[in-house]
Formats: sequence, structure tokens, C-alpha cells
Amino acid sequence: MKAFISKYLSKHSETDEKHKDEQLITHYYKAKHDDVFRAVEGLFASPSEIVAASKERGEITVKYKGKRRAFIVATVIMVRPFRTAVDFSVTTDSGGPVDLGFSRNLIIDFYKQLDGEFTVTDPS
Repeated sequence: MKAFISKYLSKHSETDEKHKDEQLITHYYKAKHDDVFRAVEGLFASPSEIVAASKERGEITVKYKGKRRAFIVATVIMVRPFRTAVDFSVTTDSGGPVDLGFSRNLIIDFYKQLDGEFTVTDPS
């Protein structure tokens, strides 16, 4: 029941290395940090607005303006050479207390796009 509530009856979703929902586990890519960072920036084309991007800190903050509005923080960290981790935190800006899984599905969509562009690798 708790898993259902956190999946659909929340307005916030984020990824983690040991997340209970396997679709929200941190993704690691066999690629250079700069290449992955640029690709993550590319996920947020118009009409979304990148509020801040810090390559040194590996953080991108975005006002997402798609089907619904959301605030997104994307983190891109180079774990070791040619191994880069990507995490997302999405908070939906909806009038109600829930987003019916929109924030979770948005993260899954972002990962699908990145998975198509880079080789997914094991975290170890």
C-alpha cells in the first residue's frame, strides 16, 4: 500500500541508488561527464526554462513546462572516468496534493531518452 501511495498519490519523485522502485534507481552511463551533462540539458528544450546549470557541481535546475508544470533538479556526477551517474528530483506544481504518477513517469521518460543515447553500465 505504501508503494502505491508513493507512486501515485504524491507530487514528488526522486531517484536514488537503492530506491524501492527499480525504475527510479540511479542510472550510470559509460560516457564522459561533459557529454552526459549536455544531453541532460538537451532534455529541457523550449518551453521549459533552465534556471541554473553548474557543470562544476553537476547540477541543473529547471522550470518544466510540459503537460504540467514541475520543478526539476538533475544531478550529473562523474563517479570515475567514463562512468557518469544521473539522478533526478521532480516536484509537480499542481493545485492538488497529488500528481497521479506524473513526476515518476517524467523521470522514467528522461532515463529512456538518455538510455537511447548512452551505454548503460553497472554502478560498480
